[in-house]
Amino acid sequence: MKIQNYINGQFQNPISNEWLENYCPSNGEVYGQLPNSSKADVETAYKAAKDAFPIWSQTTLDERSRILIKISELIEVNLQRLAEAESKDNGKPIRLAKSVDIPRAASNFRFFGNAITQFASESHESVGQNAINYTLRQPIGVVGCISPWNLPLYLFTWKIAPAIAAGNCVVAKPSEITPMTAYLLGDICNEAGLPKGVLNIVHGLGTKTGQAIIEHPDIKAISFTGGTATGEHIAKVAAPMFKKLSLELGGKNPNIIFADCDYDDMLNTTVRSSFANQGQICLCGSRIFVEASIYEKFKTDFVEKIKQLQVGHPSDDTTDIGALVSKSHLEKVMHYINIAKEENGIILCGGNKITVKDFENGYYLEPTVIEVSTDDCRINQEEVFGPVVTIMPFNSEDDVLHMANKVKYGLSATLWTNDLKRTMRMSNQLQAGIIWVNTWMLRDLRTPFGGVKASGVGREGGFEALRFFTEAKNVCIKY
Repeated sequence: MKIQNYINGQFQNPISNEWLENYCPSNGEVYGQLPNSSKADVETAYKAAKDAFPIWSQTTLDERSRILIKISELIEVNLQRLAEAESKDNGKPIRLAKSVDIPRAASNFRFFGNAITQFASESHESVGQNAINYTLRQPIGVVGCISPWNLPLYLFTWKIAPAIAAGNCVVAKPSEITPMTAYLLGDICNEAGLPKGVLNIVHGLGTKTGQAIIEHPDIKAISFTGGTATGEHIAKVAAPMFKKLSLELGGKNPNIIFADCDYDDMLNTTVRSSFANQGQICLCGSRIFVEASIYEKFKTDFVEKIKQLQVGHPSDDTTDIGALVSKSHLEKVMHYINIAKEENGIILCGGNKITVKDFENGYYLEPTVIEVSTDDCRINQEEVFGPVVTIMPFNSEDDVLHMANKVKYGLSATLWTNDLKRTMRMSNQLQAGIIWVNTWMLRDLRTPFGGVKASGVGREGGFEALRFFTEAKNVCIKY
């Protein structure tokens, strides 16, 4: 099938009539085409957004809220269809898409549909000066949203929902690797009554379509989730143009396990935090540090559980690990496994491509656990973004804190301990934007989301997202 751009409420072919092939990761076959959109397509989308902005920005909060909540409801109505599309496009198990990705996309619209009605500005009385200051929070105008392939609709809506809730109009680009659910979202927006031009979805390559968005002189803000190198490029282009930037980038997250943890809960959660979505989540704990006194027990128990995970076709209800997103990504992950071997890493389990019966050309890889003796190795310093984790022991709190903070990234960290004082010390000192203690991926959409160092700039989520997608204007009145 041919995916089309969604511009001004209508589906359109790319102006150049150039197309890209869309691959199904589970069998390695081409199953459709998507636009290879150009600067001209982005300009068409921008003009539609610009024309829609004056009315949308003045639409009442109640009306904006009603439309966003209606979109949320329609996503839920189309749960099965969207989950199947996400699985086919991305390679993840259908049951994962059905239980996590699509429900979260609905929650994003519902949350911001409600949040915008509670988003209040500030006022300050200047006592003794006979003056009052109040702050307006006004929409920016036309903004750009660029999302990744690992959680396609989940993260696409995480950007779009607050942008349009705040009164902006959007030119959005989903990943060219996983465009299907973003395409299907267009029909849902039309059915929900979203005015034409408020949301425009342009498909294509990051180097071409994405580049046209970030360098457009009148797209005033860019929200991007993806790789650190791409984020660096976006910053170089957008910063001299004085655009607002929100960049959610890579991670190399530590999972720190102390002997006083609730062991069974920790073990089960660590399996999930290591290999959920084939390890293709920026928040996965890919560096596992275990206190020396329980290290051997953990190693035995963890490897045993990982060997029980089922690699299979995404449509199979027994599948725990589906296909990786693309052939090139599979090759990248395999490259890092080979590097780990060269650096004296010990493969405790996995490490091999796997063939699934009847889907021999799919991009499947065994979940892989590598024992390392030092945190300086490349497999511990560079983002792999696949079903690969390393484990190593530590002896002291100071040592593991040093190793946890030594990487260039700082997105999240997970800490397993029942010592409250240690929890407070470590949480204060870990260099990450998100700290989970005795849990993982427990998300409250009101909280700020983002990282430090090479993991990004800015915060998403809650009122932080609404602040990003608005400009503050102070008004001072003397009376």
